[in-house]
Amino acid sequence: MTAADTREPTLDAPLARLAGRTAQLTGWRRLALAALLGASTALALPPVYLVPLLVPAVVGLLWLTSGTTRVRAAFWVGWAFGLGHFAAGLYWIGIAFFVDAARYAWMMPFAVLGLAAGLAIYKGLMLAALRALPLWDRPSGTAQGVARVLALAAVWTLAEWLRGQLLTGFPWNLAATVWGFWPAAQQAAALIGAWGLSLLTVLAAGLPALLGWAGGRRGAWASVAAALGIIVLLGGGGILRLQAAPPPGAQVHDGIRLRLVQPGIPQHLKWRDDLRLAHVRKHIDLSRRAGFDSRTHVIWPETAVPYFLSRQPELRRLLARAAPEGGALLTGAPRVTQQDDRRVYHNSLLALGADGRELAAYDKVHLVPFGEYVPLRQYLPFPKLTQGSTDFTPGRRKTTLDIPSLPPFSALICYEVIFPQEVTTSGTQPAWLLNITNDAWFGVSSGPYQHLASARLRAIEQGLPLVRAANTGISVIVDPWGRTLRQLGLQKVGILDGPLPQAIAGGTFYARFGDLIAGFLVLIVLGIALLLRRF
Repeated sequence: MTAADTREPTLDAPLARLAGRTAQLTGWRRLALAALLGASTALALPPVYLVPLLVPAVVGLLWLTSGTTRVRAAFWVGWAFGLGHFAAGLYWIGIAFFVDAARYAWMMPFAVLGLAAGLAIYKGLMLAALRALPLWDRPSGTAQGVARVLALAAVWTLAEWLRGQLLTGFPWNLAATVWGFWPAAQQAAALIGAWGLSLLTVLAAGLPALLGWAGGRRGAWASVAAALGIIVLLGGGGILRLQAAPPPGAQVHDGIRLRLVQPGIPQHLKWRDDLRLAHVRKHIDLSRRAGFDSRTHVIWPETAVPYFLSRQPELRRLLARAAPEGGALLTGAPRVTQQDDRRVYHNSLLALGADGRELAAYDKVHLVPFGEYVPLRQYLPFPKLTQGSTDFTPGRRKTTLDIPSLPPFSALICYEVIFPQEVTTSGTQPAWLLNITNDAWFGVSSGPYQHLASARLRAIEQGLPLVRAANTGISVIVDPWGRTLRQLGLQKVGILDGPLPQAIAGGTFYARFGDLIAGFLVLIVLGIALLLRRF
């Protein structure tokens, strides 16, 4: 028997051949496959949760990258992957343009594809950075393959973080949200945040790439075992954390009984002059359903009151009927203030007492570009989607609201809840998170489910309960471990009664250290990848 006969057999099975053929693709075929792989990842997101599809998508992306010889080529592979990912994952944004189809429908394809193309740049830069690293100058043995997968997980996480910061930020559909169906796996966010959970998710999905790369079966299958180990670690660690937690609903604030109102008002009817008062009365009627006398606080969704209350003093007396005695009504409403001798408009949350008096107000700080204002308006002659021709103005700063008979809370209007580091302030720390939103813009689509998945991650990260009131759903009360205590589904009309859970004493590791944890993890993983290239 020769020395060649005693060597560990190589993986000449179909996966090895597939890896080679994938790497050999060029031109439009390479880009088309990258776009298809990116689009398939949208099926791993809420509400479909076909998480196993992440494996062929991430593995295929790595194999495609191995076939590139230049950083520029890798950029376009990443960009095509991102185009497919964001176009398929954010298709529902186009539904908003049909609320007033006569004015906006023509913009829909430009908006969806334009947004996807812009966000895809982050994926392009991600793959360009990966290809620029000195990890591709040797054959794809076990060590080299592991190094490439580690590096991809690191630069993917960095790209997601940058997407959440630059140009006002848009950290939607992070890889971490694919675990929304499995609360145990999400518990890691309390330690390493959504960014760290994304890193582990991509790492687990990418390690099977070694089945087509590694020089021996032992190393290749060890990578698969490592991927399964990451999933077992996430799930097992989360199960232990949940078992150590008190039973759902066991720790609540005594004497606080919430009522969330979900009126289900279609967006195309919401601002009609002849229906606005009827919409307000519908909110009041729902608020005063059986059991109202036992409630302490009533919560309405974003812009539930379609009036400027400063101009409607008589409306305050009507709204007071929805505020329990000794408690408050918390509602979304537009608000007008004076800034620098000019009148400005805000998307706000107001707290009103049973006498109609304003107890507190919060003006939304992080506005939606093109939805609530048009950036660079002097150069972009586009109308905003929300009511009125005047742009909303952001609030001056994030604040923790404190009103009588309620623990202090952080008000988060609409997509403010998707920003991990913006849900709390450096001042008075909140005891709970309140998210009011109006997802009626997006009908029955993936959008509301994706929004809720992001919101639930914020509760786990911070160790704070989340109360979410949505016009057309999904309204929920979530405890600080991300467990849903009460829920009213999408397109349901009704009320949601429930308690206010207590926060986790002492908070979480992520709440104390924030995004520094993910930054440290990225550096560690990149360092290991560069060390492995020596072997």
